[in-house]
Amino acid sequence: MTITGTHIAYLHTCHRKLWLFAHAIRMEHTSQLVAEGKLIGETSYPDRSKKYTELELDGIKIDFYDAKNKVIHEVKKTDKVERAHIAQVKYYLYMLSKNGIEGASALLEYPKMRQTQIVEWEEGDEALVSTYIQKATAIINQPHCPALVRLPICEKCSYYDFCYSGEE
Repeated sequence: MTITGTHIAYLHTCHRKLWLFAHAIRMEHTSQLVAEGKLIGETSYPDRSKKYTELELDGIKIDFYDAKNKVIHEVKKTDKVERAHIAQVKYYLYMLSKNGIEGASALLEYPKMRQTQIVEWEEGDEALVSTYIQKATAIINQPHCPALVRLPICEKCSYYDFCYSGEE
């Protein structure tokens, strides 16, 4: 299985969600919040697709890549799971490096909040991202879905009804 940025983000959000997503149990299409996030991504920067490239390599897809300046643009709805967003773009930077594109950086953009965060590749990130890949792979390869862990973000998760059906 090819690890994607979504897998890395879910590793930092919820191991159960990661496992379910990797085993083709997808709930994002049922979520109004996911739909809102996609709409924000599509409408916040309407000319972006003319200016930047969609980049696919080794099974990952970066929606907006500024090849001239080597900058990944990742649009997110909120910064509530910022750690997961940073891990995701660090993974993209890792994949660019593995494919000979050195010196790239990323911008996490939160248009609804009018915030932008620069994410640079730093010393030690290669080992860190390798650890992410190993951990995600180990979770995905477990024979059974990880147990439910109640987290503050559960109520806003697209998997909420799936995970909590039958719960008291």
